[in-house]
Amino acid sequence: MASPEPRPRRLIVNADDFGRSPAVNAAVLAAHREGILTTASLMVNEPAAEEAVALARACPRLGVGLHLALVCGRAALPAADNPGLADAAGQLPANPVRAGWRYFFRRDLRAALRREIAAQFAAFARTGLPLDHVNGHLHFHLHPRVLPVVLELGGRHGLRALRLTRDPFWLNARLAGGAWAYRVSHAVIFHLLSRAARPRLRRAGVRHTDRVFGLQLNGRVTEDYLLALLPRLPAGDSELYAHPALPDARAEFEALVSPRVRAALAAANIQLLRYQDL
Repeated sequence: MASPEPRPRRLIVNADDFGRSPAVNAAVLAAHREGILTTASLMVNEPAAEEAVALARACPRLGVGLHLALVCGRAALPAADNPGLADAAGQLPANPVRAGWRYFFRRDLRAALRREIAAQFAAFARTGLPLDHVNGHLHFHLHPRVLPVVLELGGRHGLRALRLTRDPFWLNARLAGGAWAYRVSHAVIFHLLSRAARPRLRRAGVRHTDRVFGLQLNGRVTEDYLLALLPRLPAGDSELYAHPALPDARAEFEALVSPRVRAALAAANIQLLRYQDL
């Protein structure tokens, strides 16, 4: 019997925090036009969201998704409409650990969470952009109290793909060092969250990649890292996400527009794609 054909290596390259600032928007636009960026995740409530939408309309090949913000950002609804979730200035909780526990244990916040998630989906729908994917700021879309609501409400807005945050620890350990406490803790937490989420996504018919790179790097997606990763990228579908900004996160931006990185992609026969192409 002939052995099956090996799966091709395909890679989504995503920028989180699209719309957070003009610096982020400028980096996203340039990294898409001049580099390897294929998708971006929009924070619909942030100051530069309107600018980001205009830029995305001028780049029809850029897949744009919803970067759901439930911590460390602005709420879509005023505080009076989601009591206990945002403060009087409309700011969501700044401490993600504390917020995660509050969202899990406080039943009185569940209705507020639902309203806020619904408002952010509605805000994205008003942009008129096709919904390429959904993920969450600090990956809160995988929170056990959040994911079921995202899948239910997202189904009404054409949700077909979602980031399942599973960053291979041992592969990353061979490619980059440092920040071991952060990397080990996040690897364990998101291994458990993704394992619980995967059957939910399967039942909902929501697609995801086999793995995600970027979680354990935490702002250190550099050219050197990509040159080490790409020849070792496993078969199947992967996502790499970064947080490029000009000039604030120039190293991540320069990695995404590096000619050496583009050459490494070609040499490894890696196909770039968007979530909608899965």
